[in-house]
Amino acid sequence: MNRIVMAARGWLGTPYVHQASCKGAGCDCLGLLRGVWREVIGEEPAIVPAYSRDWSEPQGEEHLWRAGRRHMTEKDPEDVAEGDVLLFRMRDGAVAKHLGLQARVGPGASFIHAYSGHGVVESAFSVPWARRVVARFALPLEIE
Repeated sequence: MNRIVMAARGWLGTPYVHQASCKGAGCDCLGLLRGVWREVIGEEPAIVPAYSRDWSEPQGEEHLWRAGRRHMTEKDPEDVAEGDVLLFRMRDGAVAKHLGLQARVGPGASFIHAYSGHGVVESAFSVPWARRVVARFALPLEIE
């Protein structure tokens, strides 16, 4: 099994806590990615400043997309693989600011994410979710 997916599944059931990144205690979607990064890669590539729930919306700035391009490899949206980082736009015209990790591909495709009111869950990668994806990234893993 993909080590990114294994690490992410270890966070299942972690409660949703805005700005947190502590397995079992609490995280948001960015905190989940940060925690998986620490487990699989090591030290985080940047310090994440405090952010509000509506961050980047008033300015319309794509902070997560730019950070993804800075720290990961952006992929062709059709190049789907387990362990990919998914960036979602939750509403038309809004900035993209929800993250998930592709857990399964093909029939029964799923992704893992921290979702307000639900905590860290593995959700079906259904058409409504798939159409919200605006970018797909690969984590910078060394070839073993």
